[in-house]
Amino acid sequence: MNIPNLVSLARNSRIKREAGTAILMGTVVLGVLFFLPTHKLAPTATSTVVIVNATSNAFAQVHVRAKAAIVYDLATHKTLYSKNSNAQLPLASITKLLTTYEAVKELGPNAPITITAHDVATEGDSGLSPGETFRLANLARLTLTASLNDGAAALARVSAQRSDTTIPSLLASAASAIGLSQTYALDGSGLDSSKTVSGGYGSAHDVALLAGAFLAEAPYIAQATTHLSATAVSLSGTVHTRQNTNREVDTTEGILLSKTGYTNMARGNLVVVFDASFGHPIAVVVLGSTEKDRFTDVDKLIAATHAYLAGMRSL
Repeated sequence: MNIPNLVSLARNSRIKREAGTAILMGTVVLGVLFFLPTHKLAPTATSTVVIVNATSNAFAQVHVRAKAAIVYDLATHKTLYSKNSNAQLPLASITKLLTTYEAVKELGPNAPITITAHDVATEGDSGLSPGETFRLANLARLTLTASLNDGAAALARVSAQRSDTTIPSLLASAASAIGLSQTYALDGSGLDSSKTVSGGYGSAHDVALLAGAFLAEAPYIAQATTHLSATAVSLSGTVHTRQNTNREVDTTEGILLSKTGYTNMARGNLVVVFDASFGHPIAVVVLGSTEKDRFTDVDKLIAATHAYLAGMRSL
């Protein structure tokens, strides 16, 4: 990764950071406002921005189009920036992260997944055919990178069958196990079920936790989402190559995971995890932006994060 003086900065600043902990604890303002909707399908529209920044105004001038956003330090479990980060909003295809996470936990990466006609009937044309069988990890890489609805449907269906439960119950259990208090899903893809009901709901804070859990559980699958395309080969030898729905994925230094989401209800969603320094993953999530501005929003927050961490290292 091309982060200037990455390793030496991490080593040289460790003692300074530890020595300055007592001072920092007295100056850091930690603010996370929890929004608990009275009904799961009617999230609050109130806008609250909380900036946690002890050394500079790195985030002070950041303005994002998203309804909700968060910059979450997965290494220290601290929120660096928050805008409505606990508001429950439609997740769209970010729901596929939860589906794939549970599939890996339940079935294992080498489990055979056979595509059915019912899976293919799901909205979207991915090019997968009924009867094709893939190893779970291969199908998961393609599903997340290209956001394949039929791939997600197959992963959810087989996982629910193995658990002898329904897909909503399966995903609810997965969300609970990770500690996602605002997350639930009706299906594996996150598609809108109607004009007023989304296939998946959650908060920016929950998505950050989910991304961290997924990265820890299946880094070999997450890695595929950091490239401009992904390829999966069925057990019969058919090759499928699809483009990443994040066409800017190759511009983010140190990127570890990327997942887009877009529906009429959700609008533009995006989660990115990047390594800010050696072994220092940061999750950036925006929900309810626009199809274009979700990428701009994330870029702004990543730039502010680098500025913030540079200020911390200078202490």
